[in-house]
Order: sequence, then C-alpha cells, then structure tokens
Amino acid sequence: MKTVETVKAPGAIGPYSQAIVSGSLVFTSGQIPINPASGAIEQTDIAGQAEQVMTNLSAVLEAAGSSLDRAVKTTCYLSDLRHFAAFNEVYAKYFTGKPARSCVEVSALPKGALVEVEVIAEKN
Repeated sequence: MKTVETVKAPGAIGPYSQAIVSGSLVFTSGQIPINPASGAIEQTDIAGQAEQVMTNLSAVLEAAGSSLDRAVKTTCYLSDLRHFAAFNEVYAKYFTGKPARSCVEVSALPKGALVEVEVIAEKN
C-alpha cells in the first residue's frame, strides 16, 4: 500500500490520508469543498461546493496516478437531499463514465460543508 498526498487538495483534517493506493485501485478519503489555497470553504451553494469537491478529488486522483474517468465507485454525502438535483448537474460533468454510486443525506459534514464525495478508481 502507498499513501497519497498532494498540496493541490486540502490536507487531511484528521488521522487519515488523502488517498491510499492498493494494488491497481485508488481509494480516496472523502473530500469536502475546502479550497486548498485558502484552507476555507468559500462557496455557499451546493453547485459551487460540488465544483470544489470535484477539483479536490481530481487533484488527489492525479497524484495517485489516476483520474475521475477511471472511477468505478463513488459515495456522495449531502447535508440535504433537496440539493440532489443541483448536485447531480455538477457530478454528471465530471463522472461521464457513470461509475457505481451511493448518495445519502447525512445530519452534518465537517466544517459545515454541504457535500462530501469519496472515490474508488483504477490506476491509469
């Protein structure tokens, strides 16, 4: 196993890695919409936050030798399922290969985020 770390995505805010490579698979930790340059959540709406999450995931996967188009499974956490349609609009732009997915509402996310996504992807 190999841990993955990149400054192009927010650092872990707990005792975990941004991602782990095991064999030919990459397992990302959940990414929330923190801008790695500022360390803050800057967007207040679901679309803006989802865009930042996808940017963060893309950076982590790239550092691991993969990409969003190699995703085989995603798990998406929304703080409110009323954001489902708007989230899907952003999600569909990035996950064009339509990986398997779970999407659930949770009572809260770190730092008050509206969305968090984790990915399992194949290495390039």
